[in-house]
Amino acid sequence: MALGWLTLLKHVPWSDVIANAPAVADGAKKLWNAAARRPPSSQESAADAPSSQATDADPLQLLQEEVARLEGAMLASSELINALAEQNAELIKRVESHRVRLVWLSVAVTIVGLIAAVAVAVLLALTA
Repeated sequence: MALGWLTLLKHVPWSDVIANAPAVADGAKKLWNAAARRPPSSQESAADAPSSQATDADPLQLLQEEVARLEGAMLASSELINALAEQNAELIKRVESHRVRLVWLSVAVTIVGLIAAVAVAVLLALTA
């Protein structure tokens, strides 16, 4: 099972993911700001509704309540998207820093291994 995930992760274009992370975070922030700034339309339309049409008041009230509920859900969704985008951007930064550390560590291990191999070869040459 873990082998499948590793294979999948090897095929992810990490450079594209890292390059696009700030744009994703900015887009989520714009969505959040647009949703948060938008005034609830149910309050506006309730004030504009004529009181002479009492028969249409009940369906109109139901529609206004549904619109208000949907706007609340949209606001909550955009807040969640914004939070996820920020977490994604932070995760991308950390993955990139770990990748750089891993490259440096592999270079250091290779150098240490080469030094050890040379030391063993020198010791073998001196004892022979």
